[in-house]
Amino acid sequence: MQSMNPSAASTIVLATALRDHFTSVVLPMWRGAGFNTALKLPYEAVSAEHHQPMPAERYRAMACARQLFVFSQAGDADHAQVLFDSLMHTFRDTRHGGWFYSVDAQGAPLDTTKDLYTHAFVVFACAEFGRRSGNRDALEAVHGTSALIQSNFAAEGDLFNAALTADFGSVTGTPIQNPLMHLTEAWLAAREATRDNAFDAALRRLAGAIARHFVHKPTGCVAELPIGAADNRLEPGHQFEWFWLVKQAGGLFEGSGLAKALPRAFAFARQNGVDEETGGVCASLDEAGGIKDATQRIWAQTEYLRALASHDDAAMRAALPRQITLFQQRFLRPQGWFECKTAAGDVARADMPSTTPYHLATAYAALPA
Repeated sequence: MQSMNPSAASTIVLATALRDHFTSVVLPMWRGAGFNTALKLPYEAVSAEHHQPMPAERYRAMACARQLFVFSQAGDADHAQVLFDSLMHTFRDTRHGGWFYSVDAQGAPLDTTKDLYTHAFVVFACAEFGRRSGNRDALEAVHGTSALIQSNFAAEGDLFNAALTADFGSVTGTPIQNPLMHLTEAWLAAREATRDNAFDAALRRLAGAIARHFVHKPTGCVAELPIGAADNRLEPGHQFEWFWLVKQAGGLFEGSGLAKALPRAFAFARQNGVDEETGGVCASLDEAGGIKDATQRIWAQTEYLRALASHDDAAMRAALPRQITLFQQRFLRPQGWFECKTAAGDVARADMPSTTPYHLATAYAALPA
């Protein structure tokens, strides 16, 4: 154990630097230039150099919810309250129930699709805000939106559809991995915030369904589309994210197949999806482990950090200091971050979206302090 101490100590120092950058650079950006004070909504993105809002074409409920999570977690109760009020007043569909996908530049409903990904983030953010503030409306939104998901989004095999029409009358998107992962994340947060064991049963059913329909048996990876779908792909970032979620669930997912699959998925993603030299995590792999999309998105890097930090293997945790350093050098800068890079390290997306602080915040919270 003695030999691990220098590594653990350096991890704490490096993680502290990441959190300091977040507190001094990232949060002020979204309280200030990134926030539309007239609509009381975060802009979709700001420019890299001068933090000017990118021209507003829409505002998404999911982006507002992610910022609500970020400022709740950061302990900024005042800004979190503003974001919560905006979520409730701007995106709630009072006619059909549930939440609009987006509003236009003036704040009027734009895309009225009922989107599972959006509804999952409403549950997730309201759980965090409710847990920290005690706000009863937020906890009611957690229960009400979760009940609506179970009644309106339900698909065959204990899965949930990705999208429905505004009135919930027709399915426009069948089950896919990403919204189901974020629903898992949301219900784990809801379980912690409400202590309602109904979420335990819902999570167990969902984990079993994902294991049956999405786990790629040769690798243990959770695929993006149901197994057998044409042109399927495996995203390393999502393997790392699922690895973390399964750890968070503790014994809840035992027997589902997920708990056994994810250590294999982690190893496969690390071996095939992480550039040994730069530490960059690629966007997607094919089912044989070949690189399908070499783009390196910042969120996948943060999920790798979080998975390493939560790994049982001391050798994996010992890899953290180097990985944090590589991440910091490649993806952070004094004025903010780089959203996407090519494998060669060129900037592939120059602006900074309002959705990314959520990824930074969740990763940094998992690092040693």
